[in-house]
Amino acid sequence: MATLFLVVFVDLLGFGILIPVIPLYALSFGANEFVGSLLIAVYSLFQFVFAPVLGRLSDERGRRPVILVSLFGSTLAWTLFGLAGELGSLVGAANGLVVLFLARALAGAMGGNIATAQAYIADITPPEDRARGLGLLGAAFGLGFVFGPAIGGLAASGPALDVVGGVVPWIPITEFTLPSLVAAALTAGNLAVAAVVLPEPNRTRSAGSEESRVAALVGALRTPALGTLVVSFFVASFAFSAFESQFIFLTNDLLTFGTAENALLLTYFGVVVAVVQGGLVGPLTDRFGEYRLAVVGAGVQVLTLGLVPFAAAWGRRFELVAVAGLEPWQTGASLALALVATPLAFGNALTNVSLNALVSRSASDETQGGAFGLTQSAGSLARTVGPALAGALYAGIAFWVPFVVAGLLFVPVLVLLRRLDGDVLGGGGGESVRDGTTDAGEGPTTGGR
Repeated sequence: MATLFLVVFVDLLGFGILIPVIPLYALSFGANEFVGSLLIAVYSLFQFVFAPVLGRLSDERGRRPVILVSLFGSTLAWTLFGLAGELGSLVGAANGLVVLFLARALAGAMGGNIATAQAYIADITPPEDRARGLGLLGAAFGLGFVFGPAIGGLAASGPALDVVGGVVPWIPITEFTLPSLVAAALTAGNLAVAAVVLPEPNRTRSAGSEESRVAALVGALRTPALGTLVVSFFVASFAFSAFESQFIFLTNDLLTFGTAENALLLTYFGVVVAVVQGGLVGPLTDRFGEYRLAVVGAGVQVLTLGLVPFAAAWGRRFELVAVAGLEPWQTGASLALALVATPLAFGNALTNVSLNALVSRSASDETQGGAFGLTQSAGSLARTVGPALAGALYAGIAFWVPFVVAGLLFVPVLVLLRRLDGDVLGGGGGESVRDGTTDAGEGPTTGGR
């Protein structure tokens, strides 16, 4: 378990390093915000397609070989990403952007190994401990998204570029290439460690189990509550991915923030999410229940997502002290963004955890894995379409439009959650997902938390 946690954490660390890099890297090749958003979306598209492929291969060939191959593919992808300019010049400078897309597609395909990692957890844990094991996997994700942007920001900083550029003058070192090569190096080290210490788990497979799981999942999807939750998860993921994909374009256009400055903001956002998910959601769920937390989280995002671009614009008027190389007006705008981003991150954390917990409670024990797989697929599909449409709105209409639209999309999420409340409470019996208690009055439940 500890080895798998380390492997997944470092894998997500490499991914997180490039979050503040990707949009501005695309702009450096002459792309506009729409094309840059497509570069963001292509990862989720290939992850959506290849996650079940890697999962089936791990059933047939073993978990360990699939994890090792995916880590090798990620190392190659991040290396290609960092050298896109040089590789593109071999066939014409404009083709550097093509190399970026190919590298992101390969990284997304290899990123489908999360299905294999989840299957590995199921192999090595008894059913009663499986939720805890999957929770540790989720913690590895969260930590990767907290520390990844921070490392990316350090790698893109002026001192780091000067030091590394002096040591390896034969490689072009920029704020885009160095974080990419750092991600490749970390993933290569991760591959070496996994090859030595990650064993193949003992697995037992029963004939015909796949058909029974599919049949059970189809039956579960016919229940109004689970179907409503999957749609809610899709819309929420769509809206938030629209915000995420345009945030760095916004700060670059309005505040002239580069990779390092954006990495600092993203790290702060990730820390807030981690604190809420790791320390606050549990006690809040025990007191108020998953349903109320999901509603509150969605409501907060309705209000805060649309305020993000205006906070950045209005904050420019307030000049504070110069901090960490920022101009006084940039410091004021950063503070304004942080004031909006804090409740936004809080609401996002509440919504994500609560919706997942409600999915767990709405599916039977036999369909838990299938239900979560369905929500993950819905999320990947949403993160494919959301950035593309948001980029079109940003480039084609105005910088503030995708953020306002993203906030408004949480209104139908609230409507769907109200419908869920009616479906469950009106169904006559069973657990109420509204207040986290059973109809028999057994007290608070923890669901999938």
